[in-house]
Amino acid sequence: MSQFEDLLVVQEHDTAADQLRHRRSNLPELAELAETESAVAALAPRLAAVTAGRDEVARRQRRHEDELAALEAKIAAVEARMYSGAVTIPRELQAMQAEVESMKRRQSTLEDDVLEAMTEREPLDEEVASLSAARDAHDQSAGKLRVVIVEAQAAIDGEVAEQAAARARAAAIVPADLLALYEQLRSRLGGVGAARLAGPRCTGCHLTLPATEVDRIKREPPDALIRCDQCSRILVR
Repeated sequence: MSQFEDLLVVQEHDTAADQLRHRRSNLPELAELAETESAVAALAPRLAAVTAGRDEVARRQRRHEDELAALEAKIAAVEARMYSGAVTIPRELQAMQAEVESMKRRQSTLEDDVLEAMTEREPLDEEVASLSAARDAHDQSAGKLRVVIVEAQAAIDGEVAEQAAARARAAAIVPADLLALYEQLRSRLGGVGAARLAGPRCTGCHLTLPATEVDRIKREPPDALIRCDQCSRILVR
């Protein structure tokens, strides 16, 4: 096998490794994960806003309930004193009765306030639960996708390592100056520094060489370095 055929083997391993790296970067699961993470991010502000609204209503409900409980205890205490027989002065009993009636009016208002808060809170609780469930479902999907991605990337990394080892073995028998030229061209020409000449066509740039150039190439000795006059890649005959 000529040095140019050996170089083409190097190119084949480089191309295979490039394709593997491209596949690693473009796993379909990566796109799915990005969509899932976007969905979670889109849910976050709505969930935060609804949760904040629900919590504010809940705090208002608790304030009303606490005030109501304290008021009910006070009413019970005043009524117990009224009916205990300890108070016998009519005017004082009338004042206590008026106080109880006032507190009971406030009690009725507070009961309405509690009921209103409960009614307002119910749909907010439901929306928080729905949004949280959707977020949790997305998080679960994202977790599964991350596992698949890690496993797929590890498998590809193993293949890349195999290609790198095979490439090193192939490159070891290519003359250093030829390999250096190849590396220079490869970095400049999209990863392909050497290509097969298939008839009149360069398989690197896929252009057809002029007939005069093809005739010239045919007359060159087997060990001559041939470059494509269209793309400058090393041509292997």
